[in-house]
Amino acid sequence: GVVTVEDAKLHCWKHGGHGEQTYLEVVENSCNTGFVNIGLKLGKTKLFDYIEKFGFGEKTGIELSGESNGILFNVDNIGDLETATTAFGQGVAVTAIQQITAVSATINGGTLYKPYIVSSMNDPETNQVVLKNEPTVVRKVISEATSARVRYALESVVANGTGHNAYIAAYRGGGKTGTAQKAENGAYLVGNYITSFIGFMPANAPEIVIYIAVDNAKGVSQYGGTVAAPIARNFLLSAIPILNLEYDEEGMDKEYVYPDKKYYTVPDVTGMTLKEATKELK
Repeated sequence: GVVTVEDAKLHCWKHGGHGEQTYLEVVENSCNTGFVNIGLKLGKTKLFDYIEKFGFGEKTGIELSGESNGILFNVDNIGDLETATTAFGQGVAVTAIQQITAVSATINGGTLYKPYIVSSMNDPETNQVVLKNEPTVVRKVISEATSARVRYALESVVANGTGHNAYIAAYRGGGKTGTAQKAENGAYLVGNYITSFIGFMPANAPEIVIYIAVDNAKGVSQYGGTVAAPIARNFLLSAIPILNLEYDEEGMDKEYVYPDKKYYTVPDVTGMTLKEATKELK
């Protein structure tokens, strides 16, 4: 539950920790100390190389005024502690569109694209197309094989981990929860968090990515999985008919976590007598 880096104690969100874990379980459990382990093994140079390749620390170029670069450490001026905190997202600041763009690259086969808002615009009188945006490749970040493994891990987060409140049976969603402490006057606030969830669907061939962030939620445990994930689930449910997504039984079954609802497939008793149907359903 705690790891010491350069005399600083870094804690997991779960008091007492998760015990021994695989790296897949680290992602499922959103375990800070596990991510610290990964970050230190990568080292600051490789970690920040990936961060920059995924587009963090620079504007995406989306057609909106006031876009920010975000805030990252200068890799030349940091040590193990900053590397460790960056590995689980503390001490850095990123924008929502950077998150969406980076995660899209992570799950689409590894290609970073420039985001845009309007697909096309037509002249209101002639209906002729006056502007049409086409996908613009920025760079290749990871391989197809790596992207597939990350999709698998993020599907597992929703089926077996902290993102279980975003689970939609048979539509193969994936995602990741976030719980970020807010800072004020150079110190982190107590009991004041930005909780978030970034999700996508279907996990095997993503068509939609959604990012939900809630600032200082009231009357609830402030975790991304309890606050933001259920909201994201509702949006993703609405997207199913819009995108004509097909039912897929190849996805992961949800691991039951109390007090989740349990669902069962009920046998077809059409044509049976009442006695036969009762026996079958029991």
